[in-house]
Amino acid sequence: MSDEVNKYGNTDNTDRDGDEKRRPKTFYKKKVCRFCNQKLKINYKEPEALKRFITERGKILPRRITGTCAKHQRKLATEIKRARALALLPFVINE
Repeated sequence: MSDEVNKYGNTDNTDRDGDEKRRPKTFYKKKVCRFCNQKLKINYKEPEALKRFITERGKILPRRITGTCAKHQRKLATEIKRARALALLPFVINE
């Protein structure tokens, strides 16, 4: 390994005060609500559509991952719970 010295005389990734250098934040494309955008209806009778919003272990995915708005996330959670109660979706997936 080569020991490169930065302008402060340090050989590591710190500045003069010993603080870590910060990388600029990367910006991501804002996720839009699929139900608002495409005018889709959330229905517990369609388990294939609801499976997209649960993990492989059966947990409901949060808004920040799915991109749904608060109104539709609440409706989605209710419909997933209804589908679970009617045994259309599993509560837990066994392995």
